[in-house]
Amino acid sequence: MAFRITRVTAFHVRMPLVHPFETSFGLEEVKDSVLVRVTADGVDGWGESPVHARPFYSADDVTTVWHVLRDHVAPWLVGRELEGPHGLPPDLAGVRGHRFARAGVECAIADLAARRAGVPLYRYWGGTRDRIPVGVSIGIQPTVDDLVERVAGFVAQGYGRVKIKIKPGWEVEPLEAIRARFPDLMLYADANAAYTLGDADVLASLDRFDLALIEQPLAHDDLVDHARLQARMRTPVCLDESLAGLAASRAAIRLGAAGAINIKIPRMGGPVDSRRLAEIARRLGIPVFCGGMLETGVGRAHNMALATLDGFSLPGDISAADRYWAEDIVDPAAVLGDDGCLALSDRPGIGVDVVESRVEACAVDRLTVDA
Repeated sequence: MAFRITRVTAFHVRMPLVHPFETSFGLEEVKDSVLVRVTADGVDGWGESPVHARPFYSADDVTTVWHVLRDHVAPWLVGRELEGPHGLPPDLAGVRGHRFARAGVECAIADLAARRAGVPLYRYWGGTRDRIPVGVSIGIQPTVDDLVERVAGFVAQGYGRVKIKIKPGWEVEPLEAIRARFPDLMLYADANAAYTLGDADVLASLDRFDLALIEQPLAHDDLVDHARLQARMRTPVCLDESLAGLAASRAAIRLGAAGAINIKIPRMGGPVDSRRLAEIARRLGIPVFCGGMLETGVGRAHNMALATLDGFSLPGDISAADRYWAEDIVDPAAVLGDDGCLALSDRPGIGVDVVESRVEACAVDRLTVDA
């Protein structure tokens, strides 16, 4: 049943991380994000554009997302009648790039549609599980010993899969130390595009650590060299930044560049194309997991719903809330179960309440567009 959008609200929030998160392209101690609320017939749907303050992961940053929402997407959306996220107006669907801004809106509309239908979002998408296995991502640490102890702490909490960040000079020794302590741990290594094909011998040497995958070793916009690297490695080469949308993802698969795939809702431009890519990968037998962008509980709830689909065969980067936040902005916060899983709620929509007083407390800017 169609509904008419009467208001779009956005909040630029800034939240301190409980532990600094370092990758090959920098250190984060505070996380910026943009929350999107879409209202129709007195019902709210929430989404998130978990963009960074600086355009290091992608060309999107807080400034570009805010501009696109304020000047284009929100004015186009209010007053429109929709039936759900698949029926976005052609002028919105035609926005080139700016996937993070589009994803926040599409997620909010999906939440709204599921709430109006009275079903949990994961059922709305066709999910088949109400519990999902998850992993934890660990940034670069001051020393190898610090890294091993941090891994040990998360294993003790119940995480059965760990991903560590690597960069040139910080790969062999850390992985050797982790494997010596945890020989059977499911382990990913994520380079965030820190290497070149000239480093192929070093990267191929990581095969001996029995990694489940090595993520985005080469340039963020490359497909061809990743295919060449995959031909030299037993370890699946997983693409993240290179898969900027569905067309690039299909090209990567055809080239043989994607031995595994990290699906991130904001990078794909929303859950609709994320779901399509997961189905393509499932048919082709390509391992897939749901990646994370240091989301608040809003984005995490959307990730959890997506990860219930059959195509997601690997534990994703959807850690419990206390991995990142002293206090999340949603209630209840996601909690890791004894089985290393997160549980999905059977409440309509994303299954959590957004605590607006907490949103206001960390908001540094607000935007409201009415019909």
